[in-house]
Amino acid sequence: MGVIPEVTLSSGHAMPLVGLGTASFPPATPEAFRTAMMDAIALGYRHFDTASLYGTEERLGEAVADAIGQGLVKREELFITSKLWCTDAHADRVVAALRQSLGTLKLEYLDLYLVHWPISMKPSDTKFPINKDDFLPIDLKAVWEAMEECQRAGLTKSIGVSNFSCKKLEQLLSTASIPPAVNQVEMNPIWQQNKLLDYAKNKGIKLCAYSPLGSTGTPWGTNEVMECDVLKQIALTKGKSVPQVSLKWLHQQGMGVIIKSFRKERLKENIDIFDWELTAEELQKISQIPQSRGPAGDGFVSANGPYKSLEELWDGEI
Repeated sequence: MGVIPEVTLSSGHAMPLVGLGTASFPPATPEAFRTAMMDAIALGYRHFDTASLYGTEERLGEAVADAIGQGLVKREELFITSKLWCTDAHADRVVAALRQSLGTLKLEYLDLYLVHWPISMKPSDTKFPINKDDFLPIDLKAVWEAMEECQRAGLTKSIGVSNFSCKKLEQLLSTASIPPAVNQVEMNPIWQQNKLLDYAKNKGIKLCAYSPLGSTGTPWGTNEVMECDVLKQIALTKGKSVPQVSLKWLHQQGMGVIIKSFRKERLKENIDIFDWELTAEELQKISQIPQSRGPAGDGFVSANGPYKSLEELWDGEI
C-alpha cells in the first residue's frame, strides 16, 4: 500500500490523515486486537487512536512494542493519540492522568493528547459506567493550562480537544497560550459540520473525524451513511464502495479520519482512497444530503449537570 498522507499541525508536528481507532463493540479479543494492529502497521497505518476510557491502551502498547521489536516500524514513525477522561479533567489531575496513560502504553511520550469531552466529573479512578450525578462544569482555562504543561514537559508533542463546538473552541482560544492542534468530532456525509469546519480552518485547528461511516453496527451508531442512496450511486459509478466514497469525501474536505475496522481486507480498502478524486458534481450532490447527527452525546445531558439539553452541550450546533 502507498504511504498515507500527512498534515503539519499548528504544533509543527506531522499527523497521518488516516488513523485506526481502537475502540470496538463488542470488544475484540486480545488476539484479534493484536492481529489487527500488526496487519494495519504492515499495510502502512501509522496513526493509532486510543483513550483511557476505551480500555485499549495496554493492548495497543503491547502491539506497538511487538511491531517495533520485529523491526516493522520505529517509534518515531508512529503517531499515537490518547484522551483525558472527564474524571481526570481537573487541573491537578491532568499530568498524572497522562503519565498513567503513558505507563499503560509503555511509551515515553504521546503524539497527541486530547480533552475527551468539554465536561468534568467527580474525580475517580473508575471511568465506566458513567454516573450522571457526577457531572461538573469544566474549568476549561485551568485544565488547558495543565494540558499545555504536558506539552511543554515533552509528555506529548501536541494537544487538542474532542467534541468541542465553535463556541467552546472560542472560549478555549480566548485564554490559551498553546492553541489546540486538533478537534476530534463526529463528521461524515450525513453530518458535515460545515460551520465547525470553516471555523477550525480559520483558526488553524485540524478537524479529525470519528464515526466517518456512522458507527454502523454499534448500539449508538446509525446506518444512514451506509444506506445513503447518493453515496451508493456515486460508489457504483466510480467502482468504489460506500465507505471509500465517504472517506474520500472527508479527505477532500481536508479532514483527518479515524476509521475502525479489524478486518484486514477492510483496513486495506479504507486507505485505497488517495489516487482518485470525487468530481465537483459528485461533491455538490453530497453537499445536498439531508443532515442528521449520530452519537449526539445524550449521555452527557443531565438535569443536575452543566448541560441540561443537547442544545447546551453543542451550543445549538445540532
